[in-house]
Amino acid sequence: MSIVGQRIKYLRERCKWSQIQLAEKLGIHNTVLSRIESGEKKSVDNYLISKAADVFEVTTDFLLGKTDNPAPYWTKKVTISEEHASYLDVEGLTDAEIEEVKKHIAYLKWKALHPEK
Repeated sequence: MSIVGQRIKYLRERCKWSQIQLAEKLGIHNTVLSRIESGEKKSVDNYLISKAADVFEVTTDFLLGKTDNPAPYWTKKVTISEEHASYLDVEGLTDAEIEEVKKHIAYLKWKALHPEK
């Protein structure tokens, strides 16, 4: 089974969708989806990968197996209020490390809003 097929099946099952339901959302026949999930269809075109990413609200990198983080964290700006900043001990961290902390917070917020995914 291809990583794309594995990830699509995983996300579909997390959403509790049938293959027919997801196929309708993707605009493909459910037999095509079945072949993708099983790995029988070896390549998936870019349009379909992009469409699946939009449907599941994940990154194409996640579907392609380039990352294990499904959240499109760079599309969400995370701000930390002065009140909450006192809870985060970022002293001694570089700017890049602080950005990683912000990305992780954005991912956790995304995950909380999408428990079915």
